[in-house]
Amino acid sequence: MATIAPSLPKPKAQSPGGSGDGFDQGGSGGDGGHGAGRPKSLPDRRYYTGMMLGLAAILMLFAAFTSAYVVRKGLSDDWQATAVPGILWLNSMVLLASSFTLEKARRWRQVQARFQGWWWATTGLGMIFLIGQILAWQELVAGGVYLNTNPSSSFFYLLTGTHAVHLLGGVMALLYLSWRVWRRNSGGLGATALGVTALYWHFMDGLWIYLFLLLLIGR
Repeated sequence: MATIAPSLPKPKAQSPGGSGDGFDQGGSGGDGGHGAGRPKSLPDRRYYTGMMLGLAAILMLFAAFTSAYVVRKGLSDDWQATAVPGILWLNSMVLLASSFTLEKARRWRQVQARFQGWWWATTGLGMIFLIGQILAWQELVAGGVYLNTNPSSSFFYLLTGTHAVHLLGGVMALLYLSWRVWRRNSGGLGATALGVTALYWHFMDGLWIYLFLLLLIGR
């Protein structure tokens, strides 16, 4: 009798996937060829979820600062209101303008020239804001108001300094993503990269407006 050789199952073809970072050109991410039944939007949700958790931690930090600010002001006899430098008004307008330019960049993300123009405008405005914060601190120092002058000045430096550090992180993210566009020589970034970055930037914008009003009205 003829021997029938057992048929071997054919290897399954690996489905093409993205890099798995959710920051590819299309913005939909990839699964690296694993878990074919999973929705492609899963990496995107992970990035947004991670950002939301990070923003929640920042929000809790500034909520704690606010509570300490209010309690210290109410219980202290040595509280002396710290004059808010006038440049902070200009700084606030600069930061609001940066949110507008960032949204314009997102709109033109597939057109490299326009995208880069609006993206660099956002980055430049962020840098101008940080320079303005340094000038505001120098103005206070020139007037004899230091970190340990009184509780009010201590909170002023604490709140504005902590916000500046977080905004600096946003500027670094803008520079990094701009470098990625230049390296790829592509028309823009994926929707996920832009969306996550914009979420962080707009949060920093809104947080600053809150802090500015707190320092202006609550002093």
